[in-house]
Amino acid sequence: MARGLTPRRPSRSGRQEGRHSTSRRGASLVTDRSASQQKPNSKPRRQSLPPSAAKSSREKTATATGKPARAHTRVDDPTSSARVSELLRRLDAAYPNVTCALQHKNAWELLVATILSAQCTDVRVNMVTPELFRKYPSPREMATLAPQELEPQVRSTGFFRNKSKSLVGAARKLTQDFAGEVPDEMEKLLSLPGVARKTANVVLGTWFKKAEGVVVDTHVYRIARRLELTRAGNPAAIEQDLMRVVPHDKWIEFAHQLIWHGRALCLARNPRCAQCPLENICHAADKTWSTVPIRKSAKP
Repeated sequence: MARGLTPRRPSRSGRQEGRHSTSRRGASLVTDRSASQQKPNSKPRRQSLPPSAAKSSREKTATATGKPARAHTRVDDPTSSARVSELLRRLDAAYPNVTCALQHKNAWELLVATILSAQCTDVRVNMVTPELFRKYPSPREMATLAPQELEPQVRSTGFFRNKSKSLVGAARKLTQDFAGEVPDEMEKLLSLPGVARKTANVVLGTWFKKAEGVVVDTHVYRIARRLELTRAGNPAAIEQDLMRVVPHDKWIEFAHQLIWHGRALCLARNPRCAQCPLENICHAADKTWSTVPIRKSAKP
């Protein structure tokens, strides 16, 4: 070892140990200081009660105060009786005493016109049917035809091959099974070729004044969904929904009113919302003008 260089010896004063103890003391002082700075009156966090306990708590409060406990209900129900009544009142005011736009003089003519009206306007059907009714005033005359013979006479209504088969088939069925008379019962009408619930409801409601269901054509389909009276996507389910929310004595008139409303104002494209008497209670997503919030679920 070189002279004058002495290795450093560990300290005997306990400074190193003291340094650690000082750190521990400092930490404890910081902890004590932070604890002393806390608010003495701070409130503990409120714990939420389970649903059963919350319900019993509401019941106890109701018993103590003598007031009934409030139930959690949906405030804005589009199918509520109050809203449906208001819709019907406004439709009555806008379209009083409306009926089927298809021109007819008896149940047979109405049946023929309704079958032809599928995917066709009533205006076009009314242009075609006068000549048909002149040639075939009853099912017996049309039952003698082959469907191909009828096709040229109904071509302009569209889907003329299927419609010709349906008309001739219905005429033969009426002649053979119903003595040439249109029946006034749903099951019997549905047994005719080309007749589904829409056609049967038109004949029963318009001619026989029997409310067996609600007519669901393209206008009723679209407007009922816009008004949130149904969210169904097929006519059968839509009819069942409407039968639940619309009073039975309004089934026939309600369908006619929606059909007229669909032609006049509630058009498929660019509905005339600014002129609509239902505007401020309609939240349809495709409105062209609105004074109320629109809803994405309210769509045709």
